[in-house]
Amino acid sequence: MERLMNSFKSGLIVSLLTLLASPAWARSITMKEGGAALWVFFIVGAVIILLQLIPAMILFFSFIGTTGTMIFKNGKGVKDEVLLHKPAPVKVKK
Repeated sequence: MERLMNSFKSGLIVSLLTLLASPAWARSITMKEGGAALWVFFIVGAVIILLQLIPAMILFFSFIGTTGTMIFKNGKGVKDEVLLHKPAPVKVKK
């Protein structure tokens, strides 16, 4: 019974969404009477979207630099770069 009820609810939701998305219920958007506030909204939105390109470029070129360094490395091993001196044993007091 519960499965039948869930199927009925799902079918009802799909049919109502289809009805609301049909062209009979659609309304056109007019921007004739938008005024200055609409232009400010568009400009601020465009600036926000363009500002997102700055960190995207930083991450992209960082990735390119890291990949290029890994590919074109001059035969140095990872241990040669990281370990400058040999580790020495440390005495532990009890």
